[in-house]
Amino acid sequence: MPNTRYAMKQKRLSLQTRIFISMLLVVFIASILIIGVAVLQYREQAKDYHNGRLLRKENAIKRSLTYQLDDASFLLESRNLAFITQKKLNEISKIHRLKINIFDVNGKLLKTSYTEYKNNAEPEMLDKDILYRLAHNHKHRVVENKIFKDEKFIASYSYIYNEKAQPIGILNIPYLEKGDFFQKELNELLKRIFFAFFIVVLLAVGIAYFSSRYITRPIKTLIDKMQRTELDKSNEKIQLQGGSEEIHNLVEAYNAMIDQLEESAVKLAQSERESAWREMAKQVAHEIKNPLTPMRLSVQSFQRRFDPTAKDAQEQLNSFSQTIIQQIDTMTSIASAFSDFAKMPTAKKERLDVVKVVKHAVEIFAEPHISFYSNVKECFIDFDKTQMVRVVTNLVKNANQALSEVPNPKIEVKVTDTEKAIQISVADNGNGIADDVKSHVFEPKFTTKSSGMGLGLPMVKSIIEAYGGNIQFVSEPGKGTVFTLSIPKL
Repeated sequence: MPNTRYAMKQKRLSLQTRIFISMLLVVFIASILIIGVAVLQYREQAKDYHNGRLLRKENAIKRSLTYQLDDASFLLESRNLAFITQKKLNEISKIHRLKINIFDVNGKLLKTSYTEYKNNAEPEMLDKDILYRLAHNHKHRVVENKIFKDEKFIASYSYIYNEKAQPIGILNIPYLEKGDFFQKELNELLKRIFFAFFIVVLLAVGIAYFSSRYITRPIKTLIDKMQRTELDKSNEKIQLQGGSEEIHNLVEAYNAMIDQLEESAVKLAQSERESAWREMAKQVAHEIKNPLTPMRLSVQSFQRRFDPTAKDAQEQLNSFSQTIIQQIDTMTSIASAFSDFAKMPTAKKERLDVVKVVKHAVEIFAEPHISFYSNVKECFIDFDKTQMVRVVTNLVKNANQALSEVPNPKIEVKVTDTEKAIQISVADNGNGIADDVKSHVFEPKFTTKSSGMGLGLPMVKSIIEAYGGNIQFVSEPGKGTVFTLSIPKL
């Protein structure tokens, strides 16, 4: 499941990328629509041009035909259309560069300008559907689209009228649609559009990039601030210049949240301090009650059993006094431990040779299984010597106590000089720390030992952090524990 969530997170696009892609898509779709509209417009224009041209040709041919009949002194009647000479018909066809077919009103072919037409062939008749549509169309004109030998034609059928507006025949013109001119114009337009599209895409890329950065910059600022927001520290508010109304509302909400967070942090810190003091008071009371109980029992017993006239009266008095002194020493030790923990170390910084001080602290212990090692002869940090000795001795003491039941005890104290910090490690081969208690190691009053108050490690952590360092540990049950201090170098 974690891997799946990580993969899904990796696939998410940032807002800047989405804005960038969206703007490019808008430009691309707009360009496609412009190209589509241009193509449709040119096709409609070409269609209107051909239809208009065909209509003009029809009227001109009709005038030429009626003029030929008048010139030959023929009456404008259907039967006289057949007397138009083939030569004249071919001339008219050649002038208008169109093929011409003339039918009578019943649809029988009378004349044609087709040179391949044979006179002895069966007379061609118009389709009845065309005759019906022609008779019942209010314009008395029928236009059909036809394809012949992979070429597109417009075939028009219209009446030829006499001077009394009576139909005397039917004129058929097969018109070949030649779109070379319009195709060339369309190609030129598309070239210009593609060139303009290329320029627009370049501009769109630049505008989209800078616009997306401008739009998302306040959001990135807000994200950075939110990522640095911490409960236990003072957080800086966002001062935003520019940005949309929505971003300003978001920033105002964030700043209001910071105010509430600081108020909550103050209340929480106060509550934690009060809770800590209450817990500390309970612990102090508990630890003090432990020696008070035997002291009371000893006093009561002494009162019942003491006889001033007895020969061993002085011995009894000395024994009683020793018992009371031991309990008082125990209470003094308890008070000193809590006093030392309560005293936060003051950052008394001095130039300190870590190797020398740590080695001296280790030599306090006489046990042969405690050893010291350093990868350098000397290294210096800003630290208090007394606090350093206190830290090292506390860690070594804890490690030594963890080896009470180990057959071959071993403690190794090591100083390592790294690039940015000095590391002090205390390693033992004891029983280690159980996994279920690792998170409580640095908590006050927590201890896994039968004696003690569990204040040593919290005190060490407090001292190290006061000087800008940190403490970590690695422990494996049955193999041992390693505590590592890291302190910044000079």
